Amino acid sequence: MIELIITLLVIAAIAALLGFGRISGIALSGAKILILVVLVLFLLVLFGFIALA
Repeated sequence: MIELIITLLVIAAIAALLGFGRISGIALSGAKILILVVLVLFLLVLFGFIALA
């Protein structure tokens, strides 16, 4: 999933440099959503292991 986030960020950066603002915004929004999902999953796993210990 991290690879997909990095790919979307690269697409957003290239699109922004070439002047495609709408495509850049869509890719950046997708990356933000995936970052949020990864952080939530990480915290759930982290607190799950702390509760088991």
